[in-house]
Parts: sequence; C-alpha cells; structure tokens
Amino acid sequence: MRIALIIPTYNAGGFWRKVLAGIAGQGLQPERKLVIDSNSRDETAALAREAGFDVLGIDQRDFDQGGTRQLGAERCADCEVLIYMTQDVLLTQPEAFARLVAGLEDPQVAMAYGRQLPRAGASPIEAHARVYNYPPQDHIRTIADAERMGFKAAFSSDAFAAYRRSALMEAGGFPKRIIFGEDSFVTAAFLLRGWKVAYCAAASAAHSHAYTVPQEFRRYFDIGVFHQKEAWIQEKFGSPNGEGMRFVRSEIAYLLGVSPLLIPSAMVRTLSKWLGYQMGRRERVFPLPLKRLFSMHRGHWK
Repeated sequence: MRIALIIPTYNAGGFWRKVLAGIAGQGLQPERKLVIDSNSRDETAALAREAGFDVLGIDQRDFDQGGTRQLGAERCADCEVLIYMTQDVLLTQPEAFARLVAGLEDPQVAMAYGRQLPRAGASPIEAHARVYNYPPQDHIRTIADAERMGFKAAFSSDAFAAYRRSALMEAGGFPKRIIFGEDSFVTAAFLLRGWKVAYCAAASAAHSHAYTVPQEFRRYFDIGVFHQKEAWIQEKFGSPNGEGMRFVRSEIAYLLGVSPLLIPSAMVRTLSKWLGYQMGRRERVFPLPLKRLFSMHRGHWK
C-alpha cells in the first residue's frame, strides 16, 4: 500500500530540524510527504522542502483542525495509508513508522495510533498525562468495548497515527470547522460503522506539552466546546466525567510516588481544567470577544 505522511505546520521553530531528522531516519519511508503550512514566518517551509516534502501553503486564517487534515487526505488520494503527525513529535526509534503501519495489517482496522512518551525534561505532571493515556500494552478496540470503556473508547491522537484512507473517506473524513478533537470525532465514527481502532504501543514517539495554568484553562474550554457541539459522541459512548475522575485519582497516586510537593499545583490545574470545560460547554452565553479570549484555538472563532 502506498503511504503518505501529512504534517500541518506553523512556525515550527528550531525543534523542527530534529523532527525532520527523526523522519529521515525511518526505515520505512512514505512515498509521499506533504507539509500543509499556514504561512510560517520562519524556516519551516524551506526546511521541509529541503527534506523532500511537498509544501502546500495556506493562509493562517484558513487553518482548521479537521479541514486542514482533510485537505491533506484529498491531496494524497493515490495513497491508501495516511500517516499524520504534528510538528512537535520526535520519532526516537527508526522502526516507528513500520510498527505504526503494521497496526493496519488487519483489514478491519481503520486507524492505528502510536504511543506518546514524555519529552526530555518533562515535569512529573506533564509526564503523568502520557503515562495515563498511553500504556505499554497494545490493544484493538471495537464498538463492543464502548460498554466497558465508555467515553474513553473514542480516544485517539492524530499527533502520531496512521489512517486507512478508504475507511476515513467512508466515515466522512475529518470534520470541518471543528475546534478540537477531530481525531476523537473520526474514531467514534469508525467504531460506530463497525471498524476497529488499534493502539500500537511498540510505535513510540516523544511528545508532550508543558502547559501553564491559563493554557490548561483555554485547552479545556475548547474541549468543552467540542463536547457541547458534538453531543452525539456522548450519546453513543457516555459522559467523560467518570474518566476525568479516574485521571485525577491516577495523577494524585502518581505524584505521591514521584513528587508529592506538586500535588497542590496539580489540584490548581484540575480546578482550572474543570472551570474551562464547564465554560466551554456553555460557550453560547458568551459574546464572541470572550470566546476568543477563553479559547486556545482562537482562529476558530471567525
């Protein structure tokens, strides 16, 4: 199967060179490599071209979490496997692509996503989020797992994932004009249509974020907006509230073991996330300027 690699970019910065080196070091090289760049003002596009990527430029105002990724899928119509990455994912093993694509060997698997490990220098709070969401064991999910896993069954990440293009198109593709969660949206659609989703722990990459408390608020405001606007996911898979409480309990237990002094900071962050999420669920009551102020993805509010 022909393979395409698709990466949306915007001012990727100095780390971009390391990302490109990790891609160049892969034993499995995609036939097509496409960067969709939102008018970067640094060397992002030029370095991508030097690395053998086709670069499609779009206006920064036209970037859309789902629509831009769908644009990549449409541009790579001659490829059956679409590997998506973000500009800050560092491939630390030369077999990462091969192991990820191997997750699609079962013809009923529509998507395979890899394990994300904490980046170098990550704080314990930052590291726990990766430990919690990306365990060391592989698994394959079907719609039958929704009863056991609830909302978590629709979890995935297209920061490092491979899609079967035919399945993606059958499911309607990536949604346009979505503020957050285009990967979960598509995962839910796959499962409801009888497809399987694979988690490939053996395909790992370094990727995590050191969010500030205000950034946590803005991120969860956007998550709340996503859950409010795409209410069908909760109708089919259940509320995320139980999963949120499990995360908090896991975080406290993790920090007790590695850094107890960070527990108060973690609780402040939890409160910020909860407040942001609740306000996001109620975004309709806020005027547009406040939505932009509260949101991490401010370009969504046009």
